Amino acid sequence: MINNAIMAKKKSLKVPYSKINLAIAESLVKFGYLKSAQKKGRTVKKIISIDLNYDESGESAIKNIKFLSKSSRRVYKGYNEIRFSKQGYGNYFLSTPKGILADVEAKKMKVGGEMLFEIW
Repeated sequence: MINNAIMAKKKSLKVPYSKINLAIAESLVKFGYLKSAQKKGRTVKKIISIDLNYDESGESAIKNIKFLSKSSRRVYKGYNEIRFSKQGYGNYFLSTPKGILADVEAKKMKVGGEMLFEIW
């Protein structure tokens, strides 16, 4: 969804609410890939409103997203197996027992988990 919104040069988008979607969006905000992410609505009709981050020239902070784990093929890494993405210019995001973490946070906390996606 985010890739489609970026290609269409949208300023914001709405995604269905789930705890994992909100945790991922908040992590992307923390690392500067998104401008903001807010939970809106009540009960059944909850959504996450996401504002995309663009620079002055109109370039998105997100160049590409590559999904690593799928329902048919899960990818797990220990903290010592995690390498830096794109020579430090990107990030891997993992689902760990401590929540959704970026590669640098997981290495610092010495925790591994399921590799969700790579973003640069």
